Amino acid sequence: MINKVSIELDGESFKVQAGITVKKALELCGYKVSKYPEPTSLFTPCETGGCWSCAVEVNGQPRRACVTIVSDGLSIKTVLPDDYIPRRIVTGFSGHQVGGVGTPWWLKSGGGYIETACFAAGCNLRCPQCQNWDITYQGQGKPLSPREAAELMTDARYKFGVDRMAISGGESTLNKGWLLEYVRELKKLNIDANARIHVDTNGSILTKDYIDELVEAGMTDVGPDLKGFYLESFMRITGMEDRDLAERYHHTAWQAVSYLIEDYKDRVFTGVGIPYNRKLISVQEIGMMGERLFKIDPELQVCVLDYRPEFKKQDLVKPGYDEMVAIHRVLSGKGLKTVVCQTKYGHIGPSA
Repeated sequence: MINKVSIELDGESFKVQAGITVKKALELCGYKVSKYPEPTSLFTPCETGGCWSCAVEVNGQPRRACVTIVSDGLSIKTVLPDDYIPRRIVTGFSGHQVGGVGTPWWLKSGGGYIETACFAAGCNLRCPQCQNWDITYQGQGKPLSPREAAELMTDARYKFGVDRMAISGGESTLNKGWLLEYVRELKKLNIDANARIHVDTNGSILTKDYIDELVEAGMTDVGPDLKGFYLESFMRITGMEDRDLAERYHHTAWQAVSYLIEDYKDRVFTGVGIPYNRKLISVQEIGMMGERLFKIDPELQVCVLDYRPEFKKQDLVKPGYDEMVAIHRVLSGKGLKTVVCQTKYGHIGPSA
């Protein structure tokens, strides 16, 4: 016999199976949840508790629906109070000597710190070769408000003597309310003209409206990743099984790059990341990505990441230097003027 508990959900009484999450209870009670942000559903993208996107009020306190377990007498409100301050697990706040795909290539020559970076927990993808899995799937730890995170980042900026402040992940864009307020707070704390606010992202939910809001908030640099030309490659690289959702993510990321160049080329520095490992994506497909990116903008910075064995893909062999040189030639041969390839010896720049 299934053990059930009584809960109150937005003022109505329900009986649900004991031991399930609040997210599952919401689904069973007819509420819509989604892994793509929609106005009529609860956004539950990471399902590990890191991003706090699915926060609801439980017994008068904000709790994460994806990891909070129901108990008898639980009271849940799906609409948070007006004075709720968004929060998210964010760590790191340290100096970086290389930067991300949204870091201008001419700064990547080495020889000191070029930016500070923090890393947001939680991701909507499940890449089996995740390079930052220990933070990505970290669901525990003190969540920070946007102001708290902005203060830590500003302190780090001055400690390391840089002007660039980057946020990566995990996936930095999942908790939209948090990220927008974080960027605004950074802008308030760093009013000098040299300050640069850099967002690295997989681009999967970076819609045109979201981009508009980020730029208005103060984002100056952005680095979306494009994980494949074909949908099948995108699904293999990201570990996704839901084809419809994968198609939506894949389309959104490519559309984001086009929109950033069409509408914000003069205001926002955009660098695009693409993956390479011969077990995940072919050289031919890399070339096809290059052709499409050339049509968007021949001058667009394209950073090729040499995917290494990591997380659940220990069988991968990290691409060698000569292999990355060949990839550089392929993309440059498509007419792209700013190709940067990551190697174990450093970056191969546009002049190679």
